Amino acid sequence: MCNNCVVILKTLLTLLLTSNILVSGEGIMKVNTGKSYGLIADKSMSTWIQLYRAFKKIRAKESAYIKSNDLTMNQFEVLEVLYHRGDLSVGEITKLTLGTAGNVTVVIRNLVRDGFVSSVPDPKDKRTYMISITQKGKDVINELFDGHAKNFEEYFEVLDKDELETLFNLLRKLHKSQ
Repeated sequence: MCNNCVVILKTLLTLLLTSNILVSGEGIMKVNTGKSYGLIADKSMSTWIQLYRAFKKIRAKESAYIKSNDLTMNQFEVLEVLYHRGDLSVGEITKLTLGTAGNVTVVIRNLVRDGFVSSVPDPKDKRTYMISITQKGKDVINELFDGHAKNFEEYFEVLDKDELETLFNLLRKLHKSQ
């Protein structure tokens, strides 16, 4: 999943924690309190449910695609951000992937072990390590990314060009307001 998509969708996912929505093993349910919270609040929550459902469906499909290529989604996210942004510190990767420091550290350790990335002390700050994608990592991303991009084109093909542009602009506006 493209980094901007992940940022937008993960930010919106955090709204779930403050809304009147429950997540269960079967999916998402609006809490039935028998009352309205106002037209805007009710519509906002309903919109959130639709957005979350779309995110979960697309994320599941893309996770299956990534997994079929012997990577976890977290490994793919780290490789993708390094491929597109260049060498980064663990902290920068954590921020860009919206991961946790502990999880990203484990993911990077496994990617180093498998030869997809390298880790060297930052010459400017010996306490920090710079992570670089190796040729093996670039080869994997190159192999996966055409299919990844095609998948997203298919996920959004239900929208015409103007609708996609409008959706992008509205989600970006929502993301920036948080």
